[in-house]
Amino acid sequence: MKIKNDKTWYVYMLRCSDDTLYTGITTNLGRRINEHNEGKSGAKYTRARRPVELVYSESLHGRQLASKREVELKNFTKSEKEKILTDYRYSAIV
Repeated sequence: MKIKNDKTWYVYMLRCSDDTLYTGITTNLGRRINEHNEGKSGAKYTRARRPVELVYSESLHGRQLASKREVELKNFTKSEKEKILTDYRYSAIV
């Protein structure tokens, strides 16, 4: 019997130096942000737009759910993403 991997995955958004937003998934936010900012394994998109800043994250159980959410966020317009970020910052304060 195969055991299902319910590892925690994170969907995240980065604000790049040119004010664009990048969305990705990872199991380790700290490592991945470091890779985006310093490593060779950062996404090609962010390597040209360093430094990047983490502006949003949410945790999900399993890669499949994280991938679905990533696709959903990537299909949002920039203004829809900015609304999510505004709501996210507000909820962190309250």
